[in-house]
Amino acid sequence: MRILSGMTDLGAILTAIITPFDADGRVSEDAFVRILHHLAENGSDGAVVAGTTGEAATLTDEEHLALIGLAVREAPDDFTIVGGTGSNDTRHAVHLTERATELGVDATLSVTPYYNRPNRRGIIAHFGEVARATDKPIVLYNIPGRTGVDMPNDLLAELAQLPNVEAVKQANPENLALVDGLQLYAGDDPLLRDTLALGGAGGVTVASHVVGPQMKAMCEQPDRRDAIHDELSDVFEALSVTVNPIPVKTAMNMLGFDAGGFRLPLVEASEDEAAAVRGMLERHNLLTTAAS
Repeated sequence: MRILSGMTDLGAILTAIITPFDADGRVSEDAFVRILHHLAENGSDGAVVAGTTGEAATLTDEEHLALIGLAVREAPDDFTIVGGTGSNDTRHAVHLTERATELGVDATLSVTPYYNRPNRRGIIAHFGEVARATDKPIVLYNIPGRTGVDMPNDLLAELAQLPNVEAVKQANPENLALVDGLQLYAGDDPLLRDTLALGGAGGVTVASHVVGPQMKAMCEQPDRRDAIHDELSDVFEALSVTVNPIPVKTAMNMLGFDAGGFRLPLVEASEDEAAAVRGMLERHNLLTTAAS
């Protein structure tokens, strides 16, 4: 990865890649590699592996790390691999971060500890331990809607002083702002336009599974950014018709990528949810160019 102004250039569109399962509920490595190459050929600069969209919560550590290793081995040249290594157990986050580093990731994504809801001092202590576990860039992930804890921008600025902490995936629109010492990534697809307008680096996105070239164009063609955002508004809506990653995985199955089903507590899309996804794909003429 290139170094820009003292920070690593991870790319603009980092797709939070889904984890495909086979008919027996096992991770399908062949399908994963196929999707990884599809992303690389369709606008993504890299992938976040074993994150929320990748159903990391239901992966064993063996599966989790095997996926990261597979992505590192199979990624095309200059395609960034960011390993999801967050946990609400600091020891576990450190372990995953150490192992992902050994496997050769370009960076790690580390979410705010969830459920146990640490206070400010606990968050700083947590990420301090994680920072000591790697020499790779760390992308912080602020998503209070899932974790129950928000990291305000003054806290993010303090965390930016830790070694290797270089970026934030920001999913709280109220906090969407540049923070000294951190690259800013949109943590929710509809935030990509505003993140780029602020001078952010890009987004960790989900819709780029199906409309990657258009999302990359938002980064590269600022004069068309508003128009593209408006064109994709129904894509963002359809892919949020129920909890992520159910809609995007449903879409990828419709496109022929053998994404498979889900591990409980996630379940298949309902008829209405699947219809919303299919309707979006049809409106954008994506079903006619489904994977061969």
